[in-house]
Amino acid sequence: MSHVKRSALSAAAGLAAALCCAPLAVAAAPAAGATGPLPPRHGEEVFLLTVRPTQTHSVDVAPPGNSQGDQLIVSGDLLRSNVTVGRFDEACTVTRTGPMDSSDLQCQITLSLSEGQLTVQGVFAITGAGPGDITLAITGGTGRYRTAHGFIHAVNTSDTETQLTVHLIRGAGPVVA
Repeated sequence: MSHVKRSALSAAAGLAAALCCAPLAVAAAPAAGATGPLPPRHGEEVFLLTVRPTQTHSVDVAPPGNSQGDQLIVSGDLLRSNVTVGRFDEACTVTRTGPMDSSDLQCQITLSLSEGQLTVQGVFAITGAGPGDITLAITGGTGRYRTAHGFIHAVNTSDTETQLTVHLIRGAGPVVA
């Protein structure tokens, strides 16, 4: 497996965003390092989660090596204070390859929580040095998260974990005439 695929797999495994959210109690919790709850902006809830992959698989389409269409499939646990609060499932496709072992990944992620699911998607870049800035859109949800939108910022903290800062906004719901 090429360096980009290993780097991309690590980055994708760490997302979940993931890219993700937690149950009701987690949503109201302050971010680590904060002296108190972060002030909400227009109904925004901000909280931290850790993504820990449990299964990963890569699909190398022709030509061999890093190429457009290669896929990374990841699933794993969502944690808050080392307690599992949900699961994430993620599929990423290489959409662009570039010089010096760089590529872009388009990822779709579902975060399954006790109160419902969140969907997340977006594109991020991988270079020989690893992933750059990873910020993906919260595109919707089910259950308690049915009106969700916002974004998730992901930072790989190790080869096996990624920290997510979730910026969750819930709309007022559908307008009934």
